[in-house]
Amino acid sequence: MPPSSPDPALRAAILAALADAPDGVSLPKLCKRLGVRMSVLLRALAWLGEDAIGSTRGEGLVRVEARGALSVALRVRGDDGSATG
Repeated sequence: MPPSSPDPALRAAILAALADAPDGVSLPKLCKRLGVRMSVLLRALAWLGEDAIGSTRGEGLVRVEARGALSVALRVRGDDGSATG
């Protein structure tokens, strides 16, 4: 993992929470479940997503999408690269 990637325990907790919710989890609910601030969650999701941060490509494991006024995080790939859902 890149040096600025999320804490391994937070990374594992996010991926586990999303694995248990195939339809995704709203970001506020995910913050509450994990006990982290929204800024911490968004930073971690950025590293776990597909977009590049600087010259470092994200892991491509999750996606955040808008559903009306709500943003939802979804797990799109397993750690082994296999598609989920």
